[in-house]
Amino acid sequence: MNRHRASNIYRPSELHAFLKEHGAAARKSLSQNFLIDYNIIKKIVQAAQIAPNDIVIEIGPGPGALTEVLLDHGAHVIAIELDRKFAHALSRLQTEGRHLEIIEADVLKLDIEALCARHAKDKSIKVVANLPYHITTPILARLLPLHESITSLTLMVQKEFSERMVASVGTSSYSSFTVFLQFYCDVKPCFTISPTCFYPPPKVHSAVVQCTLHPPVLPEHNHESFFKMTRTAFQHRRKMLKSSLKELYSVQQIEEGLKILHVNPKVRPEELSLNQFVDLFRFLSLPVSS
Repeated sequence: MNRHRASNIYRPSELHAFLKEHGAAARKSLSQNFLIDYNIIKKIVQAAQIAPNDIVIEIGPGPGALTEVLLDHGAHVIAIELDRKFAHALSRLQTEGRHLEIIEADVLKLDIEALCARHAKDKSIKVVANLPYHITTPILARLLPLHESITSLTLMVQKEFSERMVASVGTSSYSSFTVFLQFYCDVKPCFTISPTCFYPPPKVHSAVVQCTLHPPVLPEHNHESFFKMTRTAFQHRRKMLKSSLKELYSVQQIEEGLKILHVNPKVRPEELSLNQFVDLFRFLSLPVSS
């Protein structure tokens, strides 16, 4: 049972009073849209499977509606907030029996690797975040390789972005980003969120997605070359793979690789799974015999 008085900051009336008290407002430049639906907040925490003493990094907590529920579940929360007014206001949640560390910083400039290494000595970290929509991709690029410290990312993103994250092979949403994501994690869609659940309401629907991190199937020194191959392939997604990749490899090499993998030589990038891309990369990375 929670022995702390809930602030109910998710309620529009309390949120407006909070913003007025702190001279704060939702900043469009930071993609700030605040949750005003308690049921959605509870569903996010449930999706993240938060248990007592879990170490949770929350990115962009804003007024702290989600932060408070995470704390009430017994989590040790590390809140990373760029907006100074909200970072300072979060200190109201640092009450007895709660474990809240507040870091006022830009997550893209923070040494997130060192932060994770420092906190993951005894147990792994879970990330829970309502990600700023305009920097979702670079944040993911920072977090996904950290499988040794982080077990899962439970993220609120734009619905259209979530469709790219969970896209199946052969669909229009399947892209080099989908391959990049699957390279580092297993992705599971959780639920969608209406704009009416936010203040101010965004112009798009949102979705919660969970990423369970795992070790990549290629050694680290191959990652950059592998992603260069997949990005190049999808730059010409309507072309056959042997055409889209010819700036990196000879057509003969590509055709031979596809033949060995028992793949149609006329295949297009969107028709190849992650495992097929990996197998093709391994073949194309072999020394060319003279």
